[in-house]
Amino acid sequence: MKVRFLKYILTILSLVVLAFNTEAKQFVVVIDPGHGGKDYGAIGAVTNEKTINLNVAKKLGEKIRKNYGEDEVKVVYTRDKDVFIALNDRARIANEAKGDLFISIHVNSVDKKNKRRATIAGTEVYTCGLHRTESNLEVAKRENAVMYLEDDYSQKYQGFDPTSPESYIAFELNQSKHLDRSIEFATLAKDYLTTTARRVDKGVKQAGFWVLWSTGMPAVLVELDFISNPTSEKFMASANGVEKLSKSLYQAFEDYYTAVNGGQRPAGTATAAKSGDNSKKSEPAAVADSVEEYAAESDAPATVEYRVQVLANDKAVSTSSRLFKGEKVSEYFDRGMYKYTVGHFRSQAEAEKSLRRLRKKFPQAFIIKMENGRRVD
Repeated sequence: MKVRFLKYILTILSLVVLAFNTEAKQFVVVIDPGHGGKDYGAIGAVTNEKTINLNVAKKLGEKIRKNYGEDEVKVVYTRDKDVFIALNDRARIANEAKGDLFISIHVNSVDKKNKRRATIAGTEVYTCGLHRTESNLEVAKRENAVMYLEDDYSQKYQGFDPTSPESYIAFELNQSKHLDRSIEFATLAKDYLTTTARRVDKGVKQAGFWVLWSTGMPAVLVELDFISNPTSEKFMASANGVEKLSKSLYQAFEDYYTAVNGGQRPAGTATAAKSGDNSKKSEPAAVADSVEEYAAESDAPATVEYRVQVLANDKAVSTSSRLFKGEKVSEYFDRGMYKYTVGHFRSQAEAEKSLRRLRKKFPQAFIIKMENGRRVD
């Protein structure tokens, strides 16, 4: 009788464990090698962008699959061979896969008339948003111009014109709820590319990339380096270069995956990487991320409170900076980023009232929940 009862208990426990594992969320990373097929991307002296993108993307996917089980992390490619994939199909693949992170891999270049064409170098990592500089806009225009290779691009992309600045206004909005995580991965990727792969640091930036705007998940576009620079091109085309570039992105993924799953970052995080980097660090473009307002609150913050986050950056920003446009802000440090908020609200409803006002100044502002001074996701 006792043996039968024990078997029964073990059977029930097995079913519970099976149900738990079945319900556990598999993390899906979508790797997007830019360009492909008839679309060569930027052209170098000995190779082209589509080839470099695919080589690095496939090596990154191999590293993830080698170190994570299929039930833990699923790797999805928008392309795994030399074929042309339209921008809207790349986004569709990512969204249908219910991705948790979208990494679009590209190679940079500048116009042949540019005097620095053969000497400009460095890695840039972009999140989606309104470009703050003309150079950011030009990068977005170049990457979005692949639309012209599609016969029905005007209808397919609902009249979007890659060359028109006015077409990019809406890009500030759709990715706002994923911006915090996007910046987090972008910062990790940038830091590892400048340490592990020894690329020049050109910062974390924003621009209106259609493929990022149309994906419903944290998303970044990585510009590995400039193919117009012969030295950079030689590195990216080499087996050693592909290994170091893919390893950099894998290290960023490893830290990011650990962070979003609530674990401690292992040694070699972005902070550790920075300490060993002697290359010049450029300040990334400020990105709206959170705002707080001191309305409907007591002087002492509650144990549980809501705030509106307006900014996140990998370097500290003065709370009196003109970026905050006269708002009274607080700073907290979380997941390797300095984050800035407005207000201490007792309820989410109170925070939402201020969010509507603050989004006129900070279109990407969103509400966060804090418990005992720590953010709760």
